[in-house]
Amino acid sequence: MTPTEQNMYPSLERNVSYIRDKLLHTDDLKVRHLTYRGQSSALIYLESTVDPTLIERNVIRPLRQCGDEDLSQLFFTLRLETEHKLDKGAQSLLSGNCLFFTQDMVQFYVLTTPAKYDRSITEPENEGIIRGAHNGYIEDLTVNLFQIRQQVSSTELKVHYHNIGSTAPRKVAVIYMNNLADPAVIDKVENRLKSISIDSVMSTGFIQEFMEDQPYSIFPQFLNTERPDHTGSYLLDGHVVIMLEGDPTALIVPMSFFCFYQTPDDYSNRWMIASFVRFIRLLSFVTAFQLPAFYIAIVAFHSNILPIQLFFTVQGSLTRVPYPPLVEAMLLELIFELLREAGLRLPSRVGQTIGIVGGLVIGDAIVKAGFVSYTMIIVVALTAISSFLIPSNEMSSAIRILRFPLMICASIFGFIGISFGLTILFIHLCKLESFGKPYLSPLAPLKIKGFKDTFLRFPIWAIRSRHGEKKHN
Repeated sequence: MTPTEQNMYPSLERNVSYIRDKLLHTDDLKVRHLTYRGQSSALIYLESTVDPTLIERNVIRPLRQCGDEDLSQLFFTLRLETEHKLDKGAQSLLSGNCLFFTQDMVQFYVLTTPAKYDRSITEPENEGIIRGAHNGYIEDLTVNLFQIRQQVSSTELKVHYHNIGSTAPRKVAVIYMNNLADPAVIDKVENRLKSISIDSVMSTGFIQEFMEDQPYSIFPQFLNTERPDHTGSYLLDGHVVIMLEGDPTALIVPMSFFCFYQTPDDYSNRWMIASFVRFIRLLSFVTAFQLPAFYIAIVAFHSNILPIQLFFTVQGSLTRVPYPPLVEAMLLELIFELLREAGLRLPSRVGQTIGIVGGLVIGDAIVKAGFVSYTMIIVVALTAISSFLIPSNEMSSAIRILRFPLMICASIFGFIGISFGLTILFIHLCKLESFGKPYLSPLAPLKIKGFKDTFLRFPIWAIRSRHGEKKHN
């Protein structure tokens, strides 16, 4: 028999001693000795994981006042389970349960008494919308599932739990619509979750890296969101959702490239306005990583395509810059990334100050010092604004990194280098898959009907959902 299959001992003291040893005699382990039906009993719990008021009111007080009642009658307000494996009991203590042992009994009782320190259900700061629900996930998986069931009130909604982690296991929920989700995708999600071998899963980012089809691709293959309404819409489109206990982020699969440019506001506004805004977002994808490369190529190789007045303006701004356009662009992009990271890590009020100082003071000073040109300041500013338009932070980060190799290609071969880089990028996107689904769908493979909800958003009544696919697939 292995240590993880240790049964109860006949002696109460040995059972208590085993639990103490299993938890390394931690100071927050409490043992309350009581009497039940004339027999010596013990209530064991971790004071850091339980609600002390709940234990005093619903466990200890009924035990002291009881006669010959059965435990199921005494603890009718609590969830009560029986167990005879001491190791499972020790593990359940970590989840906020308490254990009740009685002398000479062949089983012990597990009572659910977890502490509740939930924060309020507020709108996520990084996913604000103008119109729609303004609630978001918190660190409690049960509360998050409740919010999802409020959005999708259907008997077809299925939740399947997994425990991931060998040293400190955590609960993971796989959520999908049984009548809409693709069974092949569900099987892949379940199998990949079961194959995860790690001591503990600290965040959904761990799950994401273990389960991606192409872990070396810079493009995200999971959509993450903290909005229940966003999650609900994808569930009704046949997608699968993965959530982790203690993490307010939901992972949605399978995903296509165009999903990262859609927001809940697209379906709250009128379709013409939503289509215009979505087109602007997709245009920002092109601007965010191609504009610096095009500027470098024009200045270094193809300045003859500029109108004569613009040519003299650009060349005039470059006369004081002592190094090539690539170095100029790399320097300014690096400064921008430093300022952006500083603004994220500092408190909000100080972060805003850093942005203003970086944008105005440092930008003006670096131009006057002759390190960069005014034209490059404009190009980098437009690039930065374009990257901010992308709703997904992961996709925005990928686009920001992509512009650096494209700038190198432009500095070596001009427009030919840009064409070469874009060709490699497009081939990679065509080959990329998310749980077996094409990443560039409906563009590659081409599906004309899918364009109703891709570059533009057609009226809701004109968008027809497909079994097991996103609207635009």
